[in-house]
Amino acid sequence: MLKATFKKYQLKFNTPVLTSRGKMDVKNGYYLFLSNGQNTGVGECSFIEGLSIDNLNEYENALLSFCKSISANEKPDLNILNGYPSIYFGWETALRDLKNGGRKILFESDFTNGQKAIAINGLVWMGTKDFMRQQISKKIADGFKCIKIKVGAIDFNDELELLNYIRSKFPADLIEIRLDANGAFNSNDVFQKLEKLSKFQIHSIEQPVQPGQFDLMKEICNKPMIPVALDEELIKLKGISKQYLLAQINPQYLILKPSMLGGMQACDEWIDLAIRHNVGWWATSALESNIGLNAIAQWVFTKHSNMVHGLGTGALYSNNVSSPLVVANGCLSYNAADKWGDL
Repeated sequence: MLKATFKKYQLKFNTPVLTSRGKMDVKNGYYLFLSNGQNTGVGECSFIEGLSIDNLNEYENALLSFCKSISANEKPDLNILNGYPSIYFGWETALRDLKNGGRKILFESDFTNGQKAIAINGLVWMGTKDFMRQQISKKIADGFKCIKIKVGAIDFNDELELLNYIRSKFPADLIEIRLDANGAFNSNDVFQKLEKLSKFQIHSIEQPVQPGQFDLMKEICNKPMIPVALDEELIKLKGISKQYLLAQINPQYLILKPSMLGGMQACDEWIDLAIRHNVGWWATSALESNIGLNAIAQWVFTKHSNMVHGLGTGALYSNNVSSPLVVANGCLSYNAADKWGDL
């Protein structure tokens, strides 16, 4: 008989991070534990205030009800999880972990045995121009070949200067630049800004405008000065089907975040549709602890993707659970000789 419990966590950023939604000092979430009396599987229910669609006012009540339904009959009432994609991700990964012996190995592969690594981007957070330049220099020195830069928080001319700084030293065949606007542009300035940004051989730009502006996003994607990747557009999808979104907006890429889109199976559905519509994709973590990051990385490896993924967020926190995950030379790897810390 299964027993389900959960535990709240609060992760502390080494340095407060700035996003288009404001400054973050801590990251809250929950661990979900499933036990069969012999082994325990763990999953992470991770959300971001202001971005996730989960009903945060009733979140803990939903978790409690879900755990009770599991412990009562081992066939949980999945209807409880309507509106809680992050809990579904935690349930999905905890169950897979339990079935594999509670070792935090969800998918046996050359990644988990330490034979192969996953190429990841180096994330540059918003801040002052000098702070961002320091981050860029460090990421390149650390061996990253793909740099993802958050834009939209500082003066636009300063952002152009940063891009010019990179390109003056590193051509596009050496360093790939991805931009993430988090919806910072609007209908009055988006085309002008994209034109200026395009001069720096940008790989792609995530979510240039706020989600829900269907006609505007369609126009941006169908006449791209820079290839467009949808992010928040997928998270806050309302009123239309996934297939209709891809067919009509015609983006160049999708950003898949399992904890925000309802888990790995839900992301598999996006991938199948993307392949049918000739749309590229990559996955990113969404500020999960190493528990969630581990699950996402192991799932990503099974997809045999040649894309660079956004899985370098584990070192952001001062109190993250210790893990076998290692970031080096622009890649994420799994050192099977290392042990997991206690939760």
